[in-house]
Amino acid sequence: MTALLSVDGLSKRFVKNDTATVALRDFSLSVEKGTFVSVLGRSGCGKSTMLNLLAGLTTPTSGEVRYQGRRLTGPHTDIGYLTQSDTLMPWRDVQRNVEMPLELQGVPAAERSRTARDLIDRVGLSGFEHHYPRELSGGMRRRASLARMLAGRPSTLLMDEPFGALDAQLRHELQQELLRLWEDSDQTVVFVTHDIEEAILLGDRVVVLGGLGRIVVDRRIDLPRPRNADELQVDPTYVSLHREMAGALQGAAA
Repeated sequence: MTALLSVDGLSKRFVKNDTATVALRDFSLSVEKGTFVSVLGRSGCGKSTMLNLLAGLTTPTSGEVRYQGRRLTGPHTDIGYLTQSDTLMPWRDVQRNVEMPLELQGVPAAERSRTARDLIDRVGLSGFEHHYPRELSGGMRRRASLARMLAGRPSTLLMDEPFGALDAQLRHELQQELLRLWEDSDQTVVFVTHDIEEAILLGDRVVVLGGLGRIVVDRRIDLPRPRNADELQVDPTYVSLHREMAGALQGAAA
């Protein structure tokens, strides 16, 4: 199958005060259309740098990113990016935050209002359309951010540990919501995490990164969907995969 998103020999070096820091070195990856790829790695292994490059937000020092067969030279309207940090506009309520990508695309007001209301309902925020970010909990802001990303109708979703700062119950709820939204679409997802259980629960495939983006494991996940986190804990295939991923992370840190 032809790759929707492909990375070849990607490296990124940052220079400050005449000192060069290498964040990513000779990284290559191929992502097929409609798949959910979990990228698993410890802090400092280059995961966020990789996503910034895949999103076209930064320029590689060497190598290239190709999207739909063409070299990516900047942000692409078909690629949505949900970062770790909260990027909701504080002066806009939830409705107008979610509408923002549609405004930028020139969508008429009535249509973008309908689309935003539908997405707000799908992420469980009905009744909070006119609340501002400061009036929402952390989990609600994450839901609003997810709705805003989806409003732009991107074909590809890049997600950088979007649920990492949430409590376990809320994280589980948002994981299930994300899977439900993804399974009802033909979108492609690259999901970065440091959590082994999350990577296996969500992904069709798990890519484990070592230092500077070195791939140490690239494994298809053959567990049937839908997946239940509690049931997975006693599934022999899951237990084996979890052990393999844990060993890969430990070896990458050695």
